[in-house]
Amino acid sequence: MTKKNRINNNDVAQELNKIANLLEIKGANRFRVRAYRNAAYTIESLTDSIADLVSQEKDLTQLAEIGNDLAGKIKTIVETGTDPLLEDLKKEIPEELSELLGLKGMGPKKIATLYNTLDIKTADDLREAAEKHKIQEVSGFGAITEKNILEELDRWQGEQKRYSLALADQIAKPYLEYLKMTKNVISLEIVGSYRRRKETVGDIDILATCKRGTDMMDRFNEYEDVEKILSKGKTRSTVMLKSGIQVDLRVVPQVAFGAAMHYFTGSKTHNIACRKIAVNKQLKLNEYGLFKGDDRIAGRTEKEIYAELDLPFIQPELRENRGEIEAGQKGKLPELVTLDDLRGDLHVHTKATDGHHSVKEMVEAAREKGYEYLAITDHSKKVSIANGLDTGRLRKQIEEIDRLQPEFKDIRILKSIEVDILKDGSLDLPDNVLKELDLTVCSVHYNFGLSRKEQTERILKAMDNPYMNILGHPSGRLINKREPLDLDMETIMQAAVERNIYLEINSDPDRLDLNDIYCKLGKEIGVKMVVSTDAHSKDNLNLIHFGIGQARRGWLEKEDILNTLSWEDLIKELKRK
Repeated sequence: MTKKNRINNNDVAQELNKIANLLEIKGANRFRVRAYRNAAYTIESLTDSIADLVSQEKDLTQLAEIGNDLAGKIKTIVETGTDPLLEDLKKEIPEELSELLGLKGMGPKKIATLYNTLDIKTADDLREAAEKHKIQEVSGFGAITEKNILEELDRWQGEQKRYSLALADQIAKPYLEYLKMTKNVISLEIVGSYRRRKETVGDIDILATCKRGTDMMDRFNEYEDVEKILSKGKTRSTVMLKSGIQVDLRVVPQVAFGAAMHYFTGSKTHNIACRKIAVNKQLKLNEYGLFKGDDRIAGRTEKEIYAELDLPFIQPELRENRGEIEAGQKGKLPELVTLDDLRGDLHVHTKATDGHHSVKEMVEAAREKGYEYLAITDHSKKVSIANGLDTGRLRKQIEEIDRLQPEFKDIRILKSIEVDILKDGSLDLPDNVLKELDLTVCSVHYNFGLSRKEQTERILKAMDNPYMNILGHPSGRLINKREPLDLDMETIMQAAVERNIYLEINSDPDRLDLNDIYCKLGKEIGVKMVVSTDAHSKDNLNLIHFGIGQARRGWLEKEDILNTLSWEDLIKELKRK
């Protein structure tokens, strides 16, 4: 039997975020709130189990953004499942209120006001009050705000059953490793939108083949994170985990494993397109195989199914019926970029602003990954909450990098900055300091509500600056948290080609920005892109695989990505600017 009620990283991060949410609604100091959010992000990004670190009595203060006080709280959460501060906050403020922070336009002050005036505690309470036109009567609100709240509720509640790919990763990988320890298991794979590396997933689907008599179903249901067994059969079981994610396990015969992999990986529209080809060849394709009459002619592997359909193997990330079938028939499928193709990271932060490690520590971590180069891109002064760099502090960092570089013969440190694009399209630092840098990442962090025309012109004006190299997280979205900027992205991409500016694919799982649709559009237009982590700690450098997944979904190849170039070729490319 397995140990029950073992807490995982996501559980701890959720408790820390609950504390942050309730403190924010209460009106606590923003830096205190930020400390809890940063700690939650650190725990979410860990590759090690926080429960294991606690049981091994490791020093948690060695983790990014974790001081003595937070280390104690994390230990308490791991051992008890909660923290006394959170329990005290729940007595003052209904816990359900924190969920409303996920609604666009509903900041902590507005939530507190509606709670105090209308006793609104949940999304359902909020909808009822809006539909009865009670919200517009509250001071500081109005009819337009009330209408916007209803529209946002429709959007938000339609998204609540989807989870970030990063959360799915944290949950699915340990579950899979646990199942692999089952005796007589032959094959075990995660399929569905997770395998296609979609930015969010609705549930997790696992396929297995086993020898007859294997106790796979019992082991699946006994996993420590299972909250409820929804169904159990001889070949299929479904459970609900503590995190709220549903997981399905299907056991299929080895002879049909490839067919099941193809069917359950999807997408639905890709499968329909494949079935149409099969029908035209007088064949039948389903999850059990590819059949000619009653005879199974393929099914053991996906590759043999595609071959019988006169197609090359199509990578899972491409299976969205966006032209991959036609490209395969013409022999024009892209050779997708891989993690091994990357030679460096061009967007990372240090503790000079809101990062958690020094320049030297970040460079050492990048060198351990085998990178040839690393760009230090701390925030500029506009991002005051991150203690952004002004001209004087940036020049001191340039001097620091010059002193450090001789210590690192095998990796180059690029002197860089993530400089804010201001509301009028100017950059947050003057040209006379930007020209001293090897690279600039230019990003929007404020004034998200401008019109499409204003927002597009803002970016275009920034692109006219000769010292702009990369447009960071171009759409500005936060998945399930903030809508993208209203931009004419095609116009921006065309301008990027003309000005030799690169667009970032930000690997932060909350961003994954550019999205896959824009990645493919950019490739068609001819934009070069950069896959970077936006790392705020050494461990964050490992997030790069999320960006690679996004690039692959966007049909991108090695030659489409700037940071697949060697150091020498990178410098030549940057000098073209």
